[in-house]
Amino acid sequence: MNASCASCTRSGRPGAWEGASPRSRPAPQSRSTAAGVRGGPRPRPAPPHVTRSDMVSPPPGAAAAALAAARAWLRVGPAPRPLMGSQGGLGPPGDGGPGEGEGESGETRKLQEGRAARGKRRKGKGKGKAGAGQGGRGSGAEGKPQPPQAKEAAGLGAEAGERAGLGKVREGGGSVEEGARRIFRGDEGSAGARKEAKGRDDGKKEEWRVRTGQREEARPARARGRGAQAWGRLAGTGAAMAAAAEEEAGAREPAGRPAAGPALLRLPEELLLLICSYLDMQALGRLAQVCRWLRRFTNCDLLWRRIARASLNSGFTRLGTDLMASVPVKERVKVSQNWRLGRCRQGILLKWKCSQMPWMQLEGDSLYISQANFILAYQFRPDGASLNRRPLGVFAGHDEDVCHFVLANSHIISAGGDGKIGVHKIHSTFTVKYSAHEQEVNCVDCKGGIIVSGSRDRTAKVWPLASGRLGQCLHTIQTEDRVWSIAISPLHSGQLMTHLGGDFPPGAGVLDVMYESPSTLLSCGYDTYVRYWDLRASVRKCVMEWEEPHDSTLYCLQTDGNHLLATGSSYYGVVRLWDRRQRACLHAFPLTSTPLSSPVYCLRFTTRHLYAALSYNLHGLDFQTP
Repeated sequence: MNASCASCTRSGRPGAWEGASPRSRPAPQSRSTAAGVRGGPRPRPAPPHVTRSDMVSPPPGAAAAALAAARAWLRVGPAPRPLMGSQGGLGPPGDGGPGEGEGESGETRKLQEGRAARGKRRKGKGKGKAGAGQGGRGSGAEGKPQPPQAKEAAGLGAEAGERAGLGKVREGGGSVEEGARRIFRGDEGSAGARKEAKGRDDGKKEEWRVRTGQREEARPARARGRGAQAWGRLAGTGAAMAAAAEEEAGAREPAGRPAAGPALLRLPEELLLLICSYLDMQALGRLAQVCRWLRRFTNCDLLWRRIARASLNSGFTRLGTDLMASVPVKERVKVSQNWRLGRCRQGILLKWKCSQMPWMQLEGDSLYISQANFILAYQFRPDGASLNRRPLGVFAGHDEDVCHFVLANSHIISAGGDGKIGVHKIHSTFTVKYSAHEQEVNCVDCKGGIIVSGSRDRTAKVWPLASGRLGQCLHTIQTEDRVWSIAISPLHSGQLMTHLGGDFPPGAGVLDVMYESPSTLLSCGYDTYVRYWDLRASVRKCVMEWEEPHDSTLYCLQTDGNHLLATGSSYYGVVRLWDRRQRACLHAFPLTSTPLSSPVYCLRFTTRHLYAALSYNLHGLDFQTP
């Protein structure tokens, strides 16, 4: 009889027959000692408590007792497998008796024989030969396994004999008495086949649940026929998945204050908030790594407001007004570090074929940009770093290029090279244009229902926005030179307050100007300087100025209302970032090369992105995901 019949499988499961190599197959024995016929069904290994003497020739009356013992063994499971190598080296296959093979015990011997039998079953791919009382294709160690229906139809008792572990079918023939016993046991085994299969599946599911620490229905049991190595790999994967699920569930749970810990954690939250308000950004980051409760506590906006107000472009004005209350302050501080370090990702959002002098405005998730005599509206994609190429709307009405435009009260007020002013409603097709100046209109602004325009004809004019009075000039202001830029004070006084500066050299025109508050404003122009004016201090001299390092004309500027200042130069499309607390330029981004050198005609930025309009394209700088 094959020695592997009396040894348990390596993992204690029917699927562990795949593990032995073809070299470990036991040598064939005589035909008289085989428990079945050549090509018969392959039995499973016997449980550890079944003796070899019972398996050689069981009496007819012992069939029911052996079947019950096999069922009990399936429920309880095999004995724990021994550690490999703990009992010495493995010897050659033999009868399975204890003491055979140097340096190994009987238990180790059984383990080796089980591996040999499993390898023989796995590698057996040929067709079995017909045996006594059975014909057709075999399903034993040398044949292809048949489905359970075919086994039941054959009525040879193969499944019952396999479960009870009462014999091993090998090459050769058996006695008539053995064949009769197998037929009898086949009838009995076929009747309870489904019930035993269900019990075996339940046992596998229970073992899977215990090994992985998950619920029984969390993961279906693997198919039978896996080796011990494959099962170990699956168990390890399941354990890793269970640990990941446990960690994710813990992250979803609300973090409560630790019951025990340092005295700092037992302080009232108000006092702890006051203490943490003196920490800098790095200290708060380290404190958030202590525990979940402190991580949640350090995400409070109150702790980051002081740091955000001292950061670049964090959404806070100089007076402390929060312009982006919907975005967590901590996230804005993180992005602010990219502005300070100059880390960004550059890209081109739009291109056009011929040279333009575009102007641009932002409103919500939309961008408005002028191209020739049109104004086009585009919508940003969710990332803010790209645009939907199809425009939302097109606003026309000028006969020549649009020089400047602003957004006010759901209207677009545009100034054209044809000397006209256009008024467009954003959400309708209403468009009105009227003659405003004798020459091209270079600039326009609108606040509080008042439109102010400036022209090359050396005049600035005031117009009403009311629909019934469009085109009626309210006031004309004569100037000494061409008007290149204009801005309305937040006070809406409607009167000429003062003249700024008196020592400018000839040709030092101002190309862009903007108010920060009713008493402070910024200007830039041909003289390569950015100037900061405070009307409360002096109207003859600026309080601070920044010089362009390469003596380039500054076409435009933009500020966050606090510390950050951005300018656009006339050569190579250079965008410069300035920290107003220092004189030197912080960072410079050249957006064009020598053959396509272009001024930056207009630039706008948010807390995450900067957009610059050049002669041939629209560039975007993404500071959120550099």
